[in-house]
Amino acid sequence: MHSNVLTKPSLPSVLMVLAMLVSMVLAMPSPALAQTEEASEPATLLEVARKDLDTVRATDEDKLDDAGMLALRKRALSAQTKAEEAATLMAPELTAVQARLAELGTPAAGVKESPDIAAQRAHLLKSVSTLDSQIKLARLVAVEAEQAAATALANRRSLFSARLEERIPAVLGPAFWDELSDDLPADWRRLERWNEELREGIVVVSLRAWLAVAAAIAVLLLMWAVLKRSVVHLSTTRVPPGRLRRSLYAVGVLAVGTLIPGLIAHAVMLGLHSGGGISEALTKLAESVESILWFGGFVTALGSALLMPGKPSWRLPPIGNDTVARLRWFPLALAVAIVLSWVSSRLSLLVDASVPTTWALKGLGSLTFVLVLGAALLQLKRSHRAQAALAEADHGHAQDEPSPGPATPLWLPTLRTIMWVVLVAATLALLSGYMALGSFIVSQFVWGLIVLSAAYLVAVLVDDLFMTLLAPTSQPLTSLDKPSSAEDKSTAATPKTREQAAVLLSGISRILVGLVAMILLLAPYGEGPTDLFHRTGLLSEGLSIGEVSVKPSALFQAVLVLVVGLFSVRLFKDWVGTRYMPTTRMDVGMRLSVTTLIGYVGAVVVVALAMSAVGVGLERVAWVASALSVGIGFGLQAVVQNFVSGLILLAERPVKVGDWVSLAGVEGDIRRINVRATEIQMGDRSTVIVPNSEFITKIVRNVTYTDPLGMVQIKLPMPLSTDTRKARQVLLEAFQAHPGVLDTPAPNVQLDGIDGGNLVFNATGFVSSPRAAYGVRSDLLFDVLERLRDVELPLGKPPTMLLSQAMAASGSAPEQPLPI
Repeated sequence: MHSNVLTKPSLPSVLMVLAMLVSMVLAMPSPALAQTEEASEPATLLEVARKDLDTVRATDEDKLDDAGMLALRKRALSAQTKAEEAATLMAPELTAVQARLAELGTPAAGVKESPDIAAQRAHLLKSVSTLDSQIKLARLVAVEAEQAAATALANRRSLFSARLEERIPAVLGPAFWDELSDDLPADWRRLERWNEELREGIVVVSLRAWLAVAAAIAVLLLMWAVLKRSVVHLSTTRVPPGRLRRSLYAVGVLAVGTLIPGLIAHAVMLGLHSGGGISEALTKLAESVESILWFGGFVTALGSALLMPGKPSWRLPPIGNDTVARLRWFPLALAVAIVLSWVSSRLSLLVDASVPTTWALKGLGSLTFVLVLGAALLQLKRSHRAQAALAEADHGHAQDEPSPGPATPLWLPTLRTIMWVVLVAATLALLSGYMALGSFIVSQFVWGLIVLSAAYLVAVLVDDLFMTLLAPTSQPLTSLDKPSSAEDKSTAATPKTREQAAVLLSGISRILVGLVAMILLLAPYGEGPTDLFHRTGLLSEGLSIGEVSVKPSALFQAVLVLVVGLFSVRLFKDWVGTRYMPTTRMDVGMRLSVTTLIGYVGAVVVVALAMSAVGVGLERVAWVASALSVGIGFGLQAVVQNFVSGLILLAERPVKVGDWVSLAGVEGDIRRINVRATEIQMGDRSTVIVPNSEFITKIVRNVTYTDPLGMVQIKLPMPLSTDTRKARQVLLEAFQAHPGVLDTPAPNVQLDGIDGGNLVFNATGFVSSPRAAYGVRSDLLFDVLERLRDVELPLGKPPTMLLSQAMAASGSAPEQPLPI
């Protein structure tokens, strides 16, 4: 088992434990300071790298095991890192010396330099030569160290493959048991000597020390009970309702369940060490046992945090109560099997057990894992059958003809089948003599189960954290709640933006969790975290695309500049539009035009800065523009035309936001002028999108362009016998009496002429806005008709005409008078 991973648990916020940890950390020496002092001089770094490389070269790799290969590779990678760092530190110094030498210039032919300048030139030339040779040497050492690390990795993989292919006598055959019976007595005697030393070490510990250990254990057990209740209380009172409450409670259960057993083991180890009667080998064994006990507590607590027996409403994964009841024993059983298997392997190393005994202990531990995992799979199968039978019975009571239970997802039986195949293959490998292969399969099965379970818990936690803190619960908008202005729309869009940010951050965090889980899963295959991070570090050299070198740091800087710049432009644009523009004399349309132009200019500047951060200067964009010109000439001509037209509209402002315009049968109010098109709101509240080029290339009627006044016109036909003066007076009084009609220009009534035997009176007046003309005209018509009725002035009748006799005879239409 790879028990060296996840040996440090997550500790809860308990004041006593935090104080103890802080004191331990403060008491530890700081390796960073020593590393800084060591790395203060490039020459020192280069010398250390050369010594490490010489040590790697002098090592006989044929005599190393897997751990030795791993240590050798780490040393080679350390030498490579130090050599590269030394070369990096010396490069600026070389550049500075070369610049100083260039300032002196080239000595003129036939002219003797002064002694001071000549001495300085000689010193600078010597420094350039020394630094250049040192940099070349450092780069050579880095290359050789990289090659040595690659060789060590290849040898480690070969050793790993050879171990998996190694075969011993089959367990079911007599040869294995004969060898075991021959070597087991000697191994047992060596184990008895270690047991005797351990008993002596326990005896020398004072009774007061053991009493202190017992008291510490009692206090820790009491703390366990108190912390369990505290986690429940804090989760229900301090955390808002929702998914975050469940995930934080699961993390609290994991932390408490890992902390208390580990601290109990640590207390026992402190009591054992207090006597000073155990050897260094037993001390290392005791420390290893403490580490695996921490890990065993972590496994048990992880299973309890995911299964949540007795608290189904707090359970994170969708697991039924019957399944949880059947698997309640599994986390503790798996943790005990891990501890026993790992301790037995360490004991075999401690007593220098024989090969048959070592393989027997390893095989026994692997078979224990197989039994525990197989029992868990059987319980899962029985639980599924019980749930299917219960669903079928319920359905049978509801209907006369029973039908099968609920459909099971295809991946679930497929996963169970794969797990059974893996366990059967591991068992066959163990029994047939391929002990290393079988043990590796089983250990990887257990390791993958633990890693994926922990990754699931962390992924759920980060998702719940971001979705709760950044994405507030939003209610659907009703017709009364819908925003009516641009500012209201931006305010209403804020929760949606926060929700998008929460989803994005949650996705990125879960991807990182998946990458860490993948690193942990691949660690036993020779690709440990050091190897993977070292390969990732090679990306810092950058990717060359033509003359442009794209480095991760530069790319990150460009993204940062782009995000921060666009955010700053948006803040500045909002400030100008909401704070500064209202203090000016500009109208609403001009304010919106200015803020839009500010947004466009700011976006262009930010994109230019981001491209410069990547290393793409503005002069290198010329070839992109040349390539795009061909596409613009064919397919993007209309887009560019509308874009330029939008800029002209914002600059010359023949139309602005709020204007009442008429264009090609479209009449309404301009609500927004965008880069490509303009939004016009019609009288029926619908919106028409008109390309900007239409406002530049076609005739546009702008009702509210210069004079904001609106004209109200009423034409009335009256008989020839009408008193014209009296009719004129009635119309003028009606216009003058209406409060919406302006006094200047004054209302006017004219006689247009005679049409169809009727006099046509034309009355006009002006209102403050063209938008008010329709309503005022309607009011005036009601008032004028009432006044004409009061003074008994009739309106003229419209003329009529008859259809021709030919049309009537053809039967196309009946002969009847039609009004004109």
